[in-house]
Amino acid sequence: MNFDTICVVGLGYIGLPTATMFASRRKKVIGVDVNQHAVDTINRGEIHIVEPELDIAVHAAVKEGYLRATTRPEPADAFLVAVPTPFKKGLAEGEVPSPDLSYIQAAADSIAPVLEKGNLVILESTSPVGATEQMAAWLAEARPDLTFPQHAGEGADVMIAHCPERVLPGRVMHELIENDRIIGGMTEKSSAAACDLYKAFVRGECLTTTARTAEMAKLTENAFRDVNIAFANELSMICDKSNIDVWELISLANRHPRVNILQPGAGVGGHCIAVDPWFIVSENQSNANLIKQARKVNDSKPGWVSEKIRDLVGEYARKKGLKKSEVSVVLYGLSFKPDVDDFRESPSIQIAHELVEDRNLKVFVADPNIKKLNGKDDIKARSVNQSEYEKIDGVHVVLVRHKEYKKLKPSGVFYSVAG
Repeated sequence: MNFDTICVVGLGYIGLPTATMFASRRKKVIGVDVNQHAVDTINRGEIHIVEPELDIAVHAAVKEGYLRATTRPEPADAFLVAVPTPFKKGLAEGEVPSPDLSYIQAAADSIAPVLEKGNLVILESTSPVGATEQMAAWLAEARPDLTFPQHAGEGADVMIAHCPERVLPGRVMHELIENDRIIGGMTEKSSAAACDLYKAFVRGECLTTTARTAEMAKLTENAFRDVNIAFANELSMICDKSNIDVWELISLANRHPRVNILQPGAGVGGHCIAVDPWFIVSENQSNANLIKQARKVNDSKPGWVSEKIRDLVGEYARKKGLKKSEVSVVLYGLSFKPDVDDFRESPSIQIAHELVEDRNLKVFVADPNIKKLNGKDDIKARSVNQSEYEKIDGVHVVLVRHKEYKKLKPSGVFYSVAG
């Protein structure tokens, strides 16, 4: 099946690289985003996010005329939806967050007017089980003149599938090509069409299944990682109380041929691991006990780190004969992982906010991407230049080990949450 024109809705950390990949294979790609700044930036052949190798690829795709960005979808052969899927936080104490599908609904409403018979619509956004079917229902409601898989099966006018992204920030351009793809069509015809589409650039295997299984596969992958990170984070708190170096302990334990403990950190961030397990828990509250507990452990870690920093400040103040308010605290790294500019669900942001709001502490923050920290003016106001932060005498804490921080030699007390 030929897909000469592709419309990608959502030009963020997944949508833009994916759109660029198709454009690099000389497909006509229409990128859609509600952010006018992002649209204008891309149309200049530039990028609004940080991802290695993406800038060169976008520049080439735009210059050669294969990639164009706009704020409204246009007719195409295939539509890919790569918009955020956050969760609605519980209103009461202990209430489980629920998925927010409003972005997917908005994307469906935007593409519905330009859909035509023979089109393929793929939901790439990580979603709770049943989201692809819900998207199909919204499309059917908006376009009663067309038939969809939930009613017409294999003979539907429009094919619909789910294909979750499975890439690592910082390696997206490589992993989009090399990683296997899980493709869940609402019909076999939809699965086959989606496979044909992705094979334009994917070297990995395209594995077909149902839409619900594809949705659950992505949630399972991230819940598995969340549970394992929770073990490492809980271990770090246990070791701190017992005066044991958790990094040495994990290194020794991992010498066992069947043990592979992950590294602890300030918590868990990013749009996927910090969010996706809740999609499972929200629909399976009586059975997802381990997954729920892992989320609680990881969500509690930023608070534990904040208290640890306060303790270090107290010890330093006593040693120097100072008041706590006279001790400077420098926090290094605010993104959710090293060497990216992605601050979504970052535990380091939570820690920084909590400490900055403490009037008894003199807090400074450092991150190479802090200028891109939207809506965090209270943190930006505390930022320091890279040439200055090591000279500050006080408590220095590495929350995220960006490459710039691997050889720090600061004045005062040095503590690393990130190894």
